[in-house]
Parts: sequence; structure tokens; C-alpha cells
Amino acid sequence: MSSVSVGKGAGAFGPPEALLDVAAEIAVAGAPPPAELTEAARVAAPMAAQIAPARARAGIEAVIMGKALEVGLQWMHDAGLLAVLLPELEATVDFSQEAGRRHKDVWEHTKQVVQQSVPKPLVRWAALLHDIGKPATRRFESDGRVTFHHHEAVGARMARVRLRALRYSKEIVDDVAQLVFLHLRFYGYGRGEWTDSAVRRYVVDAGPLLDRLHKLVRSDCTTRNQRKAAALSSAYDALEARIALLREKEELDSIRPDLDGNEIMAVLGIPPGPTVGRAYQHLLALRMEHGPLGHDRAVEELKKWAAEQQ
Repeated sequence: MSSVSVGKGAGAFGPPEALLDVAAEIAVAGAPPPAELTEAARVAAPMAAQIAPARARAGIEAVIMGKALEVGLQWMHDAGLLAVLLPELEATVDFSQEAGRRHKDVWEHTKQVVQQSVPKPLVRWAALLHDIGKPATRRFESDGRVTFHHHEAVGARMARVRLRALRYSKEIVDDVAQLVFLHLRFYGYGRGEWTDSAVRRYVVDAGPLLDRLHKLVRSDCTTRNQRKAAALSSAYDALEARIALLREKEELDSIRPDLDGNEIMAVLGIPPGPTVGRAYQHLLALRMEHGPLGHDRAVEELKKWAAEQQ
């Protein structure tokens, strides 16, 4: 285990960065350190607030990229490090999604999702933060159900705040937040009731993150019910098959209206301005709903829309 000495008090660790080094070592080795070291870490943990954002970012990333990351993350909690560096995650510890059902604990679920996800930093961060919006959105309904409405939207906002504090680039912040925001969308797919329009929107909203979203959603299944797990996997297989089929028929990855801005101005005889943008969005919505319209029908629909605006 680490070269950090075992002893009493914060001084046992030297600089606070050493706490993250121990966590990273544990995430690689898979064995927690002696209890004395964890006890000393709890004394030293408040100093972790002094760690520079870039160093904290690197240390946390080293943990979630480890082969035994579940053990490393658990030690971060046990040592008090999680509460200082990732308080959003600390709030999920012992936070049950369903009363009386331990396996529904959000923290235990999150660790498993991260472990199951592909070893790519972007996906691992999205897996780590995907459910942080649940504590703020839990509601107990009159029928006994527990709900977390819009936890993906709340979680996406929280992820942005945390990743910005860790000084990640705008691109990474945007990508992780979008994955967190979209991770729940698939669960509305059900037994394939989505229209082609809904499938198009799923693809367009994910954009270049689609493959990573596929991996995140699949890793989010931690149920012990094998029948339920198989059903979810089969449903996602079906969704991916529909996406592939639509890709063969349409340019799904670059969906645009059948008319561009210049064509819209020419058809309507108008100069650049807000009306062009509104017309573009109208044609885009039609494209999403019905698929490719073709030039002539797009012109017809544009003229009809313009007439309704007057």
C-alpha cells in the first residue's frame, strides 16, 4: 500500500494530495488499507479542500479509471474525502430509491454503473454523476411510489457546476452534462412504441455522443432480476437496430431541413432576419416528424407556414 505513514492526525499524510494518491492506489490494487490509515485519513480529509482543482481532477479521474474503482470510491467515502471533493455524491450514500430495499441505494448503484461502464474518462464521469440529481428530486407519492421527476435535468446542472469547479474544458463539461441529461431518455422507449420521429430526436439530441450514450445507458442496468435485465438489454438492442435502419434510409447524423436559409429567403422573398430562423425551425420540426420531405413538398409546407403567420 502507499508510502504514506500510518499514524494519528492529519500529519500522517503530509500534503493533502497524498489522500488522492492513496485512493488511486486502492482503485488499482483493489484492497483497502489498514483501518489505522483510514482513521488517519478521516482526520486529514478536511485539508483536501486545499487541493488545486486540476490536481483534484486528476486524482479523482485516476480513481474512476482504476480496475477496482468501486473499492477506491468506497474508500474515498470512508475516509471523508468524498464529502469534501464530491459532496453531490456523498449525498447519495445510504440514499434509498425505494423504502426498505438496500439494493436500491443510489451510491451502491452508482459505483456499479461506473464499474460496468467503458474505461473512457467522459463515460466514466457521466456514469459517476448520472444520478446526483436524485436526492434533490425525491418525492413520496400518495400511492406509495417514490419518484425522481426531472432528476436527469437537475443532475446535468449539478454536473456542470462540479466539472467547472474542477476546471474541465467547456467541451468536456458540455458533453458530460448532456450524457447525464439524456441517460434516462431510453426508459421511455418501452416495447418499441417510439415513432420514427422520437428515434430521430434521440439521435439528433445525442449528436456525436450517441455511441457513448449507448454505452452509458447499457451500464446503468444493475438490477438483480435477470428477466428484467434481459428485457432492458433486448429493448436497447431493438432501439439500436431501428437507429441503424433509419440511418440506411436517411442521413440521421446530419439532419437538416430540406431547404437551407438561402432557399427559404428566396422562396419567401424576405431578407435575413428572425423570420428566416423561425421558418428554418419549422421545416426542421417537419423533417424530424416525417423524415425527408423533398424539395417541392418543403416549398409547399414553407409557403403554407408563411401564410399562417400573416
